[in-house]
Amino acid sequence: MQLAVVSHKICWRSEGSPTGYVTDGGFPLQMEAISELFSSTEIAVPCDACESAGGASPLKGRSVTVTPLSVPRGKGIRRKIDMFRWALVNGPAIWRSVRNSDAVHSPIPGDVGTIGMVFALILRKPLFVRHCGNWLAPKTTAEKIWKWSMERLAGGRNVMMATGGADEPPSARNPAVKWIFSTSLRRGQIENNAPLTLPEGGKLRLVVACRLEEKKGTDVVISALPAIRAAFPEVELEVVGGGSLLDTLKEQAKELGVADRVTFRGKVEQSEVVRLMKRAHLFCYPTSASEGFPKVVLEALASGLPVITTEVSVLPNLIGPDCGVILDEPSPAALYEAVVRVCSDPGKYSLMSAKAVETAGEYSLERWRDYIGRSLRESWRVEDLAEVKGLGRGKIYT
Repeated sequence: MQLAVVSHKICWRSEGSPTGYVTDGGFPLQMEAISELFSSTEIAVPCDACESAGGASPLKGRSVTVTPLSVPRGKGIRRKIDMFRWALVNGPAIWRSVRNSDAVHSPIPGDVGTIGMVFALILRKPLFVRHCGNWLAPKTTAEKIWKWSMERLAGGRNVMMATGGADEPPSARNPAVKWIFSTSLRRGQIENNAPLTLPEGGKLRLVVACRLEEKKGTDVVISALPAIRAAFPEVELEVVGGGSLLDTLKEQAKELGVADRVTFRGKVEQSEVVRLMKRAHLFCYPTSASEGFPKVVLEALASGLPVITTEVSVLPNLIGPDCGVILDEPSPAALYEAVVRVCSDPGKYSLMSAKAVETAGEYSLERWRDYIGRSLRESWRVEDLAEVKGLGRGKIYT
């Protein structure tokens, strides 16, 4: 069975990649996992001829090829205006990719993925849509339309999954919409991690990894650092990620007199994020932003790090009382108290670390892939996705 993936994810040329392209985030790792379900996978994505600025991983997998599309121009309203021209130029390539496939996967929100989704519906192809934004809190008109569309279309050979998690199903309107977690870690990257122990002598390394933007909480961690330093004199903080607030946060660290305790790593590739976490002792994520299913929290748990975070989205269910602390509010005082509580009891800390690794093991890429595979086989009525070939238009498989 040949899968076509149509996504807005920007990729870059790279001679070192098996497909000739790389991209950042969890997308390349998830595409590799999905490709293991199919005989071949064609990924249609906007591709920049320039080299990646860093932090990128190769697009690869089982018989994976890339169909390069041009990169849409502008941002915001300017991008929306340009999308008509872009669709006229790139639409034929997307149409061919969808037409020649046996099934289509469209990650949304995203305008490019939406085009792939529409083409799949027109050509009556089995469709798998994965909503990767915040399902529970759509803000824009477009986000509300995407959610409404998935609720209307879910069922039969249209498999609709929303990234996140809650005690209730994603949709009260259509029970066919299912939750799906998000991850970028293989089982082997998780199971081999032993529980951590606290260092002696006031040494403590904290890490925060996220986009450096409003409401993500990095400013809260830096504000709490002077008080934490009084309790743990050798504390260090590593800030991983880039964003518009980078210079502001650096200035904040200087004003608070902790610039020598903070290292800004910038945007790095996923393997480097994991390496930095494995040398840390605690992951701080006091976000007040609306979240879907932050993969970075799983990466922290898999590294054995207790997590201090907030009661946002799926985070309370993921962390619970055993893998860290859920803050009542994302304030420096609350963060300081949580750090002292976790790191003043070596026995409790090690138990939290062990539980963190155990919890992360439930969210491996293998489990993610297998859950998707089961759902697709059941909905598309096939026993082996990789062996199905030459399917006719609109055919329901038996």
